[in-house]
Amino acid sequence: MKLLASPAVRVGISISIATGLYGISFGALSVTSGLDFWQTMALSLLLFSGGSQFAFIGVVAGGGSGIAAMSAATLLGMRNGIYGMQLNALLHPTGWRRYVAAQVTIDESTATSSGQTDPGEQLRGFWTAGIGIYILWNLFTAVGALAGSGLGDPKQWGLDGAAVAAFLALLWPRLKGREPAAIAVVCALATVVAVPFVPAGVPILIAAVVAALIGWFSHGRSDEGLEPDVDPYHPHHGRRDRINNTRRDKEPDTHRDKHGDGHGQAGQAGT
Repeated sequence: MKLLASPAVRVGISISIATGLYGISFGALSVTSGLDFWQTMALSLLLFSGGSQFAFIGVVAGGGSGIAAMSAATLLGMRNGIYGMQLNALLHPTGWRRYVAAQVTIDESTATSSGQTDPGEQLRGFWTAGIGIYILWNLFTAVGALAGSGLGDPKQWGLDGAAVAAFLALLWPRLKGREPAAIAVVCALATVVAVPFVPAGVPILIAAVVAALIGWFSHGRSDEGLEPDVDPYHPHHGRRDRINNTRRDKEPDTHRDKHGDGHGQAGQAGT
């Protein structure tokens, strides 16, 4: 089949362009936070995880240490390891492809792949989204870093808090329920309380510990799992809704088995 005729490839290309363009903001904010061009590119080339990268430069911009910045980025990037185990069972990459797949395993590539039912489409979706985003993200990171280098002192333009604002912009759309919003509020309060007493960069780690403790002791639904943060196939509905709809489609219609097709009976009654 022609590659562009594949639904998974088309979705992968579109999400690659949309996500890659956001790399401009990361590149610009990174250099205005104190990193130089090559440090910024190293983050995108090696770390390659948008949320973790914004968390890293957010801590650095706030005056935090490198260890605090790395810890915050690691906490956010741990979900990619879970994705990796899921995709390893789904796609079965072998040889050198396993190392490449590990590098491009992110929310978007996982969602694009897992949204398909055909094994071939799953492979095409994963590689198209993963490699496409990797190339465009790094390309636009370079563009943003070069543009940001010409801005000079970020405080002069009011950009000294822009990295934190960008990270909040990533977080806010994901607070779709009461429980996530409540946890976010509790973590925010813990951060505010900790700021006067601990070094810069440590409050975000305290907030992460608070969130982990709440998750550990709370009792969520038994069928909940760690899922990608994006759903490229249903922009207005979550992946959980799609799974539930699939389950309902597979359930036998006992009402119809017992009573027949209601439309058919109505038609017979009418005649």
